[in-house]
Amino acid sequence: MDIEELSDLIKEHGKAIYGFCYKLAGNQADTDDLYQETFLKAMEMRHKMDVNQNPKAFLISIAIRLRKNKRRKFAWRQRIAPTAGLNEAVDQACVSEDRATPEQAVLSDELRQRIQAAADRLDDKLKIPIYMYYTADMSVDEIASALKIPSGTVKSRLYHARKAMKQLLEVEPS
Repeated sequence: MDIEELSDLIKEHGKAIYGFCYKLAGNQADTDDLYQETFLKAMEMRHKMDVNQNPKAFLISIAIRLRKNKRRKFAWRQRIAPTAGLNEAVDQACVSEDRATPEQAVLSDELRQRIQAAADRLDDKLKIPIYMYYTADMSVDEIASALKIPSGTVKSRLYHARKAMKQLLEVEPS
């Protein structure tokens, strides 16, 4: 694969990859870093990438590995020299103008925040497939390919993630 083909991949899948990176990172700054690192790593690994072998799944698997490595390094650093109370502000999506009333906008934002909070509570084994399925619009087979696990395992993890989120959302007060 050459640079032009990689550029075409960025144009074709860039928004989906960015959205997935945002779900993984949780804030704008970390998302931008992860997105950039993903495509830099893709540049390095472009000789291994085959355009006919689902490049979107390949790019998402790069993003997942980079995030896992970053979290592992952070955890290791925390064990050596813990930092107290680093609370990052989560960027909130802007309220779109096409909503009917301000009340509906507030309710929709609250619902989105509750769903996001429930998804964030999930273990990575459940969270990553659900983000890949709903945020990156990947099929079960594409997720299985990216994570290098059987399709049945992906289906099971999606089922358990939905079930756990349902329980979390039913327990929380409205």
